[in-house]
Amino acid sequence: MLKDLFYKRKKYATIPSEKAKKDVPEGLIIKCKECGKITFAKELQKNFYVCPHCEHHMSVSAPERIQDLLDEGKFFEYDNDLVSTDPLQFEGYLDKVEKDMEKTELNEAVVTGEGTIGGYPVVIGVMDSRFRMGSMGSVVGEKITRAIEKALVKKYPFILFSASGGARMQEGVLSLMQMAKTSAALSRLHGAGILFISVLTNPTTGGVSASFASLGDINIAEPNALIGFAGRRIIEQTIRQKLPDDFQTAEFLLKHGQLDMIVHRKDMKQTLTKLLDLHLVRRGK
Repeated sequence: MLKDLFYKRKKYATIPSEKAKKDVPEGLIIKCKECGKITFAKELQKNFYVCPHCEHHMSVSAPERIQDLLDEGKFFEYDNDLVSTDPLQFEGYLDKVEKDMEKTELNEAVVTGEGTIGGYPVVIGVMDSRFRMGSMGSVVGEKITRAIEKALVKKYPFILFSASGGARMQEGVLSLMQMAKTSAALSRLHGAGILFISVLTNPTTGGVSASFASLGDINIAEPNALIGFAGRRIIEQTIRQKLPDDFQTAEFLLKHGQLDMIVHRKDMKQTLTKLLDLHLVRRGK
């Protein structure tokens, strides 16, 4: 009889089931790594993948950046058949490269080619941090060098967007050699009086920051981009000093004369168009 006076309260699940999780479309919303707020992916795309809450500039793939920058998104790609080999027989290297090729639908960590920006023809290179963290291997160095040589022949301004963790360790000294090769090609471009605009995005580090990324006639960065050679901890341990909080940010580099300007992503095409216009007027064309 007493059992009829009591009952167990039903428990309602607060954690979605595995089936419910699968029913939520993937990629519908994106969480900002900086402020933690969530935004619809379509809204972010319209805002050039800049968080509307905190202005954090998220990573952008090479195809997306090219689509946003070039007039009508028209682009003629160079050297898309070049792929990495395994010169040092580094265990698992080619498997990782193949996985990145499948994930990104790119053959390497940089896309090069030509198009127009504001009506001005340019040769452009865009690094993609999704592919081996944008690391610079032999193919990346070769593609950038060939793009510079194309700009030299065509007498087109060269624009390069960097996003890289540095040299690709799996290729050893062959990777480090790309620093000298790309820098030598840029020296020839400079000697011919052809404009090189370098745009440093988050992150631009290691051998890339110590070579072609820092050699622009005009060096631009996106807001709060991490730019530097060695990591903060290594530098602090070496010099035995505490570094400023904003060390290796675009703002710190601008303050100390290593950058010419910081440009918001939504203003990038307009800024590049203005620079191209000024350059061509100066050359009397």
